[in-house]
Amino acid sequence: MRTVLVIEDNKDNLKIVTYALQRAGYTVIAAESGEEGFELALKKKPLFILMDINLPGMDGLETTKRIRSSEADGCIPIIAITSYAMSGDRERILAAGCNGYFEKPIDPITIVEQIHKLLGKMIK
Repeated sequence: MRTVLVIEDNKDNLKIVTYALQRAGYTVIAAESGEEGFELALKKKPLFILMDINLPGMDGLETTKRIRSSEADGCIPIIAITSYAMSGDRERILAAGCNGYFEKPIDPITIVEQIHKLLGKMIK
């Protein structure tokens, strides 16, 4: 199954990413908080996760760490999509367990291609 989880609290960003993924044939499940995203990752075991870092409550870094240490299996690819672009942010995000990192704003026309390039054969 080609189900992906998008954890994003901004409704506009969620719509853009969902639209791009659905056009590429993915089924999208969404969460607007880290807590909700963690629960969905455990229950649905998506093909990959797009993770906003700046979330209300449990942020994306903590959510990623919890997914990595859970029975959801730490091998689910997690890609951060964030507005954090300061020196050291990329390293911090990858150290938390994300497999990749894209800066906002994303381009809905190229985001799926960028995801495929990043994950390579992992999602084919």
